[in-house]
Amino acid sequence: MNLTFKNPFGIRFKLVFLSSFLLVIPWLGYQYIIEMEEYLRRGQEQIVLGTAQALATALNERPELFDEGSYSPARRTEDLYIYPIYSPLSLDDGSLLDWREYQQYEVDYGHDDYLRTDLNPSRPYEKEGSLSFKSMVGEYNGSLYAYFKVRDDNIVYRSRDALSVHRSDFLQISMLSREGNSVSRYVIAPHEPEFLYPFKVGDDYSEPTHEERISGQWYETADGYDIELQIPMEMLGGRLGFAIFDVDDPQTREISTVVATYKAADAERLGSLRIPTPEIDRIVAGMGHNNSRIQVVDRSGRVLLTVGDIQSATGLSVSSRIEDARTNKVWLYIQNKILNPIYYQILTKPSNDFIDDLYSDVTRAGAHIDSALEGTPFTQFRTLADSETRLLEAAHPILANGEVIGAVVVDQNMNGLRTFRNQALETLFNTILGVMLLVTLGLFFSASRISSRIRSLRNQAERIIDDTGRVQNTIVASRSSDEIGDLSRSFSNIVERLTQHTSYLENMSSRLSHELRTPITVVRSSLENLGLTVKDKESAVYLERAEEGIKRLNVILTNMSEATRLEQMLKTEEKEKIDLNAVIHGSVEGYKLAYPDQQFDLDMESGPIFANGVPEYIAQMLDKLIANAVEFSYPDQPITIYCHTLRDHADIKVSNAGPSLPAEMEDRVFDAMISVRPQEKQKQPHLGIGLHIARLITEFHGGQIRAENRKDREGVTISVVIPLFHH
Repeated sequence: MNLTFKNPFGIRFKLVFLSSFLLVIPWLGYQYIIEMEEYLRRGQEQIVLGTAQALATALNERPELFDEGSYSPARRTEDLYIYPIYSPLSLDDGSLLDWREYQQYEVDYGHDDYLRTDLNPSRPYEKEGSLSFKSMVGEYNGSLYAYFKVRDDNIVYRSRDALSVHRSDFLQISMLSREGNSVSRYVIAPHEPEFLYPFKVGDDYSEPTHEERISGQWYETADGYDIELQIPMEMLGGRLGFAIFDVDDPQTREISTVVATYKAADAERLGSLRIPTPEIDRIVAGMGHNNSRIQVVDRSGRVLLTVGDIQSATGLSVSSRIEDARTNKVWLYIQNKILNPIYYQILTKPSNDFIDDLYSDVTRAGAHIDSALEGTPFTQFRTLADSETRLLEAAHPILANGEVIGAVVVDQNMNGLRTFRNQALETLFNTILGVMLLVTLGLFFSASRISSRIRSLRNQAERIIDDTGRVQNTIVASRSSDEIGDLSRSFSNIVERLTQHTSYLENMSSRLSHELRTPITVVRSSLENLGLTVKDKESAVYLERAEEGIKRLNVILTNMSEATRLEQMLKTEEKEKIDLNAVIHGSVEGYKLAYPDQQFDLDMESGPIFANGVPEYIAQMLDKLIANAVEFSYPDQPITIYCHTLRDHADIKVSNAGPSLPAEMEDRVFDAMISVRPQEKQKQPHLGIGLHIARLITEFHGGQIRAENRKDREGVTISVVIPLFHH
């Protein structure tokens, strides 16, 4: 019985499984690059802080850069910061496009900046929140420029018939005289969207007189109106303020809301003018090429100057892959369409499409700035809300006479470092993936080669011995110098020696038969001659026993050589068309005479059954089967001979009622030298050759023979299947 166990975990699986531990290499590489990123982040932190320190050192002991004679140590939210404008502005184009690069400095005025005036001293505000505006003030070529983006849900213009200028929506400009002893008021109240026609008014808005030095334009927008104006710097003193007056009811024309940049229009409470000097611009400009955003803030946290853009301030320049894209389009497609979507399941792809809310405000705040304004340099990382972007921020104090007068703020986004990390990880993963792929394929093909050679060796080993236990083939010795080749050569040597020994054993019976016949003949003739001379009865008994022993020896020798002779004869015998029914019927008639005490039952088809074979050998096969059945049959129990056609085969069965075959002998009963007879039943010498001869004859006719226990009763059925005759 051939029992094979299919192991699902073969050599190939084991090698591929072991090679999967190579996956620890990309994990180690990932950890290494993350650690390297941390070191680079710390290095970048020191560089940013060093930049802030260098610029702060250049601004140290220069208090005049932060003070134009009107610097007040107290923090005043009504102060107006005048930022430098580097090109002329067009005030007649009806839009604020010229201001787009300066709008980052605009200040929002709204509900918290409501102002009570003489026009509405105690009246509560109506439609709270309906009025607000954004404003920015700058200086260019000796003139002060300003714009106001006013949000007003109901615009009421000055009536053309009215003599007063304060019964409609208007802009009021309050400024301290250059002498510093009085406050002047100017009102801009147009009849319609038009160029400005300002009036200088008294404290009660009486006696309006035209002021031609102030110019600009008023135009409507979707949610209100915009005002652009220009004021010569020579008109200004040390303080300045703007207020928007809102009228919602065109009938009563009463002031409903006032939003202003100051708390009260007096000489002490108007906002101071803060003018960053060109000297700071020149100093900062010299530091503006380090891929950072640099800002200078005063002690109140107001931004005096900004150089650079936070979106492009990546700090670390990463080389592009344009050349790679030109040289290898296929690899670029694999990288972008296959690998990157996998990599960026764990990596974060940086984006420059983000907005820093603090950057859009004219006032900067943060732990780093607070620390710097208290005299301690500080760096911090900040992650923007609703974004994966991280910012690195450093602030260093600016000192004068031992006191902090401001701070230098240097910002960078970490996208450059993250991009560098991603590119390093992509390169690492690509390299490791390629190496692992090659190693895995190499291991797989090596394992496949080893498995193939082992399976080939196994198949050769299985074909060495046939179903009858005879050595038929050999193993071809491999020429390989490895262990499998050595095993193949060892097996080949073993099989060769086993073949020689088996051949010796197979030929031993014929040699013994040949060698023993002569001495047996001599002994037999001597006994015959001795029997002629010996007359007493006692000696005759011994002679009779000796002759009986000689007969048994002769039967043994005949049986020993019968199978060998039959095999040699079958190799040269020619087959012919025979009628199995006729051969079996004639043989059974002879068995009835040979075994008179045994009953035989025939179950055969009525017509002839033709097969391709030799009738003498078919009869010899039946002789062996019947002799075996008679010997094992219970007394008075019939032996059944069955012969019918089954599709394109003839089915011959010989059944007897007797002891059953042991389970382990059902497949071995047809082997040579095998017998299941108990010792007491062996009246005749038996070598287990009979059923072996029956199998040889069956296989010569292209059939199969098998033995099985009967299911209807105790007994054994031997079945022979032989192909029918084909033309």
